[in-house]
Amino acid sequence: MTYPRDGFRELARHECLDLLRQVPVGRVVHTRDALPAILPVNFSLDADSAVLLRTSADSELARSIDGAVVAFEADVVDAVARSGWSVVVTGLATVVDDPAVHAHLTRTGPRSWLASPKDVFIRIASELVTGRELVGEGTTYRAEPSSELP
Repeated sequence: MTYPRDGFRELARHECLDLLRQVPVGRVVHTRDALPAILPVNFSLDADSAVLLRTSADSELARSIDGAVVAFEADVVDAVARSGWSVVVTGLATVVDDPAVHAHLTRTGPRSWLASPKDVFIRIASELVTGRELVGEGTTYRAEPSSELP
């Protein structure tokens, strides 16, 4: 495969989603007090390729992103090989309020690291999915499609 001189290759949507399925943690980027805020979160993807988060209903995150357009980013970087990838999903974040969907996600969705008696699921629609891969000199790293589904 040939790469541009800067070593970056734009990833197709399906490549980005395959890569997201391979990592357990990403970062949600939102606005807090008119400033950018970034929080690490565990996540999963749903059948529509939306990002699913699980958090306490009382959390600042749940209050601040419900109904807002946010970005979600995940990556893998190998500093020694100077290679890796980064994927960004941008879309509307909404708290899942349908009781049947919430019950289903309780069984199948992401697990909370710190369980709360009032957990909520937040769904970030994958309206815009972008990514890029960096391949360092002398490495054979490249994005591989996942054979596992979330």
